[in-house]
Amino acid sequence: MANAQQLKSLLRSHTSRDDERFYAVVLQVAASEARKGHQKLANELRALIETARKEKSQERAKENIVGLSTPYGEVSELLDVVSHPTKVSDLILEDSLSERINRILTEQKNLSRLKENSLRPRQRLLFTGPPGCGKTLTASALANELGLPLFVVRLDSLLSRYLGESLSKLRLIFDAVEQNRAVYLFDEFDSIGFTRDVAGEIGEMRRVLNSFLVFIEGLQSNSLVIAATNHGHRLDKALFRRFDDLVEFGLPESIQVRELIKRLLKDFSKERLQWKPIEEASQALSYAEITKAVEETLKDMLINEKEKVTNQALISALTERRLHLNH
Repeated sequence: MANAQQLKSLLRSHTSRDDERFYAVVLQVAASEARKGHQKLANELRALIETARKEKSQERAKENIVGLSTPYGEVSELLDVVSHPTKVSDLILEDSLSERINRILTEQKNLSRLKENSLRPRQRLLFTGPPGCGKTLTASALANELGLPLFVVRLDSLLSRYLGESLSKLRLIFDAVEQNRAVYLFDEFDSIGFTRDVAGEIGEMRRVLNSFLVFIEGLQSNSLVIAATNHGHRLDKALFRRFDDLVEFGLPESIQVRELIKRLLKDFSKERLQWKPIEEASQALSYAEITKAVEETLKDMLINEKEKVTNQALISALTERRLHLNH
């Protein structure tokens, strides 16, 4: 087996992540064992090294293509990692919106083919719509489908927390965008992308916005950059042309309300649902608010050991959410 010097060399190469040195020492041990007549062990060691080298080579090739390494150091403090096991096919969206999201996904999956023909896939997106209507969930679904991490940048927090340093922090983030392929969601985009006639305009916000636009226009990496806002009406309309696609999310209509509630209740016993009063009680509620109402109904059923979800309990929970939003 390995002598003391070889063991120390193995440990040093492991801690310094010197793979080739590590492999060389193991092969020395294999050669030594072969000389001692331990041919089976020597062959096993050589096979293990050959497998390790192949796997490492495949990992490096994959990183070169998709840049899956995670940002580290100072920039890691500016990015929130969001994970949700949702696929695009799991999203409950109206048909035209679903088609647009699938088109974005298809182009991203064919990124190499498009670029080989001097075409660029949609990669600079603007998501607008009320809170709770699926903007972050859709970004997460796209990331999951593409096998990429999702990093969220909350621009409002960036401005308030790093007042005076916002530009340098933004540059750090876009350095990560260029170096590490991922989906980057810039939330609260209206905090910098407001219309030019907003009273009390802050100079730093305008400088951050101008820098943001310069960065996305000069984007060279394969990252997917999404700006999101709950207040699309506040945005300077001239900004829209800076993005490859404007994706507008809305409150669920009757068909989406039914699909969402059916999905949430599919594993639970329930009365035959009366859709008309349920849909009326769901008016003006987002997907997130409807989900909360259904969850409240289920908790009440389980805690109080009720046999099934009733129409009345569901309608009461939905109505309560509406009253909550109006206060």
